[in-house]
Amino acid sequence: MTMKAALAVALAAMSSTAAMGQEQSGSKINRLMDELASRIELHGYAQGGFNYTHKGHEDTQSFELKRVIFWANARITDRWSFLFMHDFSSVVQEFYTDYRLTRNKALTVRLGQFKNGLSIENPLSPTSMEAIDVYSEGVTFLAGCGSDPLMGVQYGRDLGLSLFGETNNGKLRYELQVMNGQGVNKKDGNKEKDFIARLEYRPVSGLNLLATGQIGRGHAVASSVYNPDIQPGDNYRRNRWSVGADWKSKSLNLHGEYIEGKDGSATSRGAYVTGNVPLGKGFDVVGSYDFFNFNTSLGMDQHKVIAGLQYWFYKKCRVQLQYVYKSAYTQGGQFVHGANHSIMAQMQIRFDYTGKKKK
Repeated sequence: MTMKAALAVALAAMSSTAAMGQEQSGSKINRLMDELASRIELHGYAQGGFNYTHKGHEDTQSFELKRVIFWANARITDRWSFLFMHDFSSVVQEFYTDYRLTRNKALTVRLGQFKNGLSIENPLSPTSMEAIDVYSEGVTFLAGCGSDPLMGVQYGRDLGLSLFGETNNGKLRYELQVMNGQGVNKKDGNKEKDFIARLEYRPVSGLNLLATGQIGRGHAVASSVYNPDIQPGDNYRRNRWSVGADWKSKSLNLHGEYIEGKDGSATSRGAYVTGNVPLGKGFDVVGSYDFFNFNTSLGMDQHKVIAGLQYWFYKKCRVQLQYVYKSAYTQGGQFVHGANHSIMAQMQIRFDYTGKKKK
């Protein structure tokens, strides 16, 4: 074999080896990307619309962008995961890691910032709620969703530790939480922690019975017309409890709850029932009756009625139109018993990427 022929054979062998190496390297990269894609879930939604309100002698009307939320969930191992959620119209809302301590779903530990377990409604996503203004008055006030000035706007979330799980083939679910009690992205305002317990039981398909409770001490961040005895900076007793039920079927979805709270010497209590009736072809009739007394000793009772329609034009995407009546409201630092009428319209867009499935 001549020198030129030998050199040609050697170059051909080297080229073939390099091509095989590149092919193997590319295959490894593809497998790695497939593995990552199978472990990551991406979700997002936006809610916005138009509100008209007649309160006392005042009319207001405005387009509103209520929420633009994105969250990612990464499954690090079969037992270990991490979630990050950001609301682009406000703040980082959730970031936590879960680790399942048992082979089944009996015990998982969660550490970070997440929703507190008080009530049926607070842990639920706004994308699954019937009302455009989302939660009942009692849940909004007592779970820290924004209407109680003593707590400030906590978005129903807090920093802490949670233990949760389910047994009996998912019929019994429990959750125990230890939390700061100060809300999102904030250090504790005192030396006390809030303890929250949640117990759910599903005796038959579609029915969920639930009880929740909370004991702790709050640190007031502002004064409140609902509780004038507590001043900013005060530490005060803050306890809550609720009992309720949730029913889901093809012809009716309904949930209701009694909820009560104690802030210092003031007692708040109320009850609500909310639901929808599917009409077919994506249309639902929505209705709610909600009673809540913000301070029973001061007679701060309020009735709220909601009636409306919603149309699901795509999976988890809908348009909503609702009439809302409230019998009382606050104005100029005073609690006023008087008519409060609103017409609300909203569009909801949501997407869910649940990961590329392994072949």
